[in-house]
Amino acid sequence: MAWLYLLIAGLLEIGWAIGLKYADGFTKLWPSIFTVLTMMVSFYCLSLAVRTLPIGTGYAIWTGIGAVGTTILGIVLFAEPATLARLSCIALVLIGIIGLKLTAGH
Repeated sequence: MAWLYLLIAGLLEIGWAIGLKYADGFTKLWPSIFTVLTMMVSFYCLSLAVRTLPIGTGYAIWTGIGAVGTTILGIVLFAEPATLARLSCIALVLIGIIGLKLTAGH
């Protein structure tokens, strides 16, 4: 169950990170509400996950999911650059996430 909580927390991190862009410095009401709510639920799910998972593993995977997902959505939604160097670095983060999952022992 901890891994499911961690996955949900990571996906919600993507949601609130993208929400920050739409909230425009918390000047837009509904995107700001969405962002704050997804932050709170993301942190809560992370807290449930690290009850049993090692904190370093949980935190690294949570931020990794957020970084990879937010970068991909930044490319798709906001026409951010999709250079080979950038995509290669994201691939390295993804490899790190997989490695941490495989070596976590849970």
